[in-house]
Amino acid sequence: MKALRSVPLLTLLALTSCGIPATGVVEAGGPASGTLPMTQVYFVEDGALVAMPRTTELPGDPEAALRLLMAGPLAGEGRSGRLSTEIPGVPTAMALPPATDGPGNPPSPDTPTVTVKRDAMTIRLPPGMDRLSGIGVRQIVCTAAAAYRLTRPSDATVTAEVTDGGGRRVTASDEDCPDR
Repeated sequence: MKALRSVPLLTLLALTSCGIPATGVVEAGGPASGTLPMTQVYFVEDGALVAMPRTTELPGDPEAALRLLMAGPLAGEGRSGRLSTEIPGVPTAMALPPATDGPGNPPSPDTPTVTVKRDAMTIRLPPGMDRLSGIGVRQIVCTAAAAYRLTRPSDATVTAEVTDGGGRRVTASDEDCPDR
């Protein structure tokens, strides 16, 4: 009878010790990675704004999104393959996608600066970016607001005061931005 009681114990020990020795840390490459966050950057196609996705290492940062906008559209991008911009000084088509925007890519003095207080932004454009058209202002406001909403979703309208490089101020909101 005593032998029968020890059979379950022996069976349990046999099942738990499978004969595979314990190992330490095994170096097998870099850390796991996923996709980089995306932000919407607004360009013009056939007179209307269209949102184009761009990767960013700084999701939710309106300045980082505006730096991506200032790099211009990609050659052949959009439904018609003819995206453009209404922002003076911005390239009309790039051959390669811009580098992801991150801490290693400091802003240059010719990029916009953004100050945010709740759902209101103040955007200052550098010298040379003046005489903005209405759609150019909307490109800037929609791009900055889309980035802002990535990390602060809200139903509230985001308003922005845009000061162009010549000192002219225009106030606009993201109410009419596509995909809002």
